[in-house]
Amino acid sequence: MLNFLSCRENGTLDPLALVRAETTRRTFSLELSKEQDVKRIHASGANSLDLDPAESRYLLSGGADGVIAVYDTHNLSGTPSSTAEAVCTVGRSHRHVHKYSVETVRWYPHDTGLFTSSSMDKTLKVWDTNALLPAEVFQFEGTVYSHAMSPVAKKHCLIAVATMTSIVTLCDLKSGSSTHILKGHRAAVKCARWSPRNPYLLATGSQDNKVLLWDVRSAKSSLMSLDQHNGELATSTAAVNTAHNGHVNGLCFTPEGLHLLSFGTDHRLRLWDTATGRNTLVNYGKICNDSKKSVQFTVSRGSSPDVVFVPDDSSIAMFDVFGGTSLHRLVGHYNYVQCCVFNPDTQELYSGGSDSNILVWVPDLGHVYCTVPVFSTAGAVQWGE
Repeated sequence: MLNFLSCRENGTLDPLALVRAETTRRTFSLELSKEQDVKRIHASGANSLDLDPAESRYLLSGGADGVIAVYDTHNLSGTPSSTAEAVCTVGRSHRHVHKYSVETVRWYPHDTGLFTSSSMDKTLKVWDTNALLPAEVFQFEGTVYSHAMSPVAKKHCLIAVATMTSIVTLCDLKSGSSTHILKGHRAAVKCARWSPRNPYLLATGSQDNKVLLWDVRSAKSSLMSLDQHNGELATSTAAVNTAHNGHVNGLCFTPEGLHLLSFGTDHRLRLWDTATGRNTLVNYGKICNDSKKSVQFTVSRGSSPDVVFVPDDSSIAMFDVFGGTSLHRLVGHYNYVQCCVFNPDTQELYSGGSDSNILVWVPDLGHVYCTVPVFSTAGAVQWGE
């Protein structure tokens, strides 16, 4: 740390280097918190988590019991030990509670006044957080596996909805109607994600083993279908022009939006260039994925290198996004991990699993890799003695 400050004082170090190095150290040293906890609300598994983008304070959770909870993650007790309490819940006694399992929950991207939830009961609900009442309810023909809103859109308020049908539906919050549909998949759509860079770019993953990229301004066809073989002749005709050799049930863009990560039931994680659609061929090894639901994984922000956190059976695997190197494994759940979300402000991770627990993973403040920063030719922070 003193070397960082000395280099900064001499003008030989980038002003953001210290921030980047400390963010990296904190991200790499995550461990199960011994002092922070989240009150157990869900009687069944925790299927989905989301942290509000405005303050990174309020944690939204949706469970297999149909219950939705909002937690305040800030420790206001004045003591190191704290339990995040639910500030509000949509419990089983609530007259507007989902009938079946809540598959996905999402905050409105710009404030905490609204949040959305989708369920096995074939509905997507838009909730008024203060009144804790649905402001809008969208009904679908099949089970809703996942939904997403663009984090950067200013000219539209579209919610992309992935359902048991092969069609992706776009619901407009402004009009309260389904504006149009996207046809391209041949089986149930399991996941959908918007680009954090382009407000009109949408990625969808399906049981047909494909990942499609869409420009939602044109509903005629997808922009491209991602091909794991990059157009080269495949050994099996069935594998031609598919992203995975199994169902695609997880998608996540990197923070700058230049790359997309996809996760499939072939137990593989793949990294794609969103501009060209090419498979970067980064090898992360085998990652267990037998889930029939949408799997929520996440990528760190501000660290060098970027880190992807992926549910792997009852643990969470950490990988270098662009190198594929296995960095660490977070062990604490007693059953399958369903979802995880990263807090970019504190470098904390929240995870939910089939064991009904929501765990908090925090940086080891006493863990120091070294005292001298070493920078690679790529600008990444490395650690040396």
